[in-house]
Amino acid sequence: MFLRSQKLWTVVAFMILVISSRVAHSLHFDLHSGRTKCIAEDIKSNSMTVGKYSVDNPHEGHDLPQSHKISVKVTSSNGNAYHHADQVATGQFAFSAVEAGDYMACFSAVDHKPEVTLSIDFEWRTGVQSKSWATVAKKSQVETMEFDVKSLLDTVNSIHEEMFYLREREEQMQDLNRSTNTKMAWLSLLSLFVCIGVAAMQYVHLKTFFEKKKVI
Repeated sequence: MFLRSQKLWTVVAFMILVISSRVAHSLHFDLHSGRTKCIAEDIKSNSMTVGKYSVDNPHEGHDLPQSHKISVKVTSSNGNAYHHADQVATGQFAFSAVEAGDYMACFSAVDHKPEVTLSIDFEWRTGVQSKSWATVAKKSQVETMEFDVKSLLDTVNSIHEEMFYLREREEQMQDLNRSTNTKMAWLSLLSLFVCIGVAAMQYVHLKTFFEKKKVI
């Protein structure tokens, strides 16, 4: 019984680690003028996702130059746009994913001569990490223990949804493997018949040739 409980807690801890690594991304990267850089995030359907981005000002105390403005577009794997902003220095987006798959956040810098390098801070959170429980606790003035219980319950629900999501993806991969194996079997069978047909044609051709030459 103790070993089962230990294994269960090990699995739960592993799932929490996996979800934490997947659902929260805080990035700092450079973008050259006239270039585009995209960041992908795998999001399951009906998951809440939020993102914030900003361009570092190279001259503090002054307005950000026009050469440091960026255009940002967030799209799904099917090409549907969920956020679009042109010539901005900062911005944010939040939406509930209708379709599962890889979502792309693309950052484009205006073309400028001479070339300049922009430093961009980008934070992308999905699922349980996207919900600000601290704000909820502040507004409702709930006790600390109740706040911790709500956060833990939300984490458990996220783990539960993640397990079903992984199971669904596994079934999809198994269906794809079965379909691929079936197609490969038919292709192998077709190749065998083609080889037999070619061999038969060569045999008939050689036999006719040698008969004409009166070798056989």
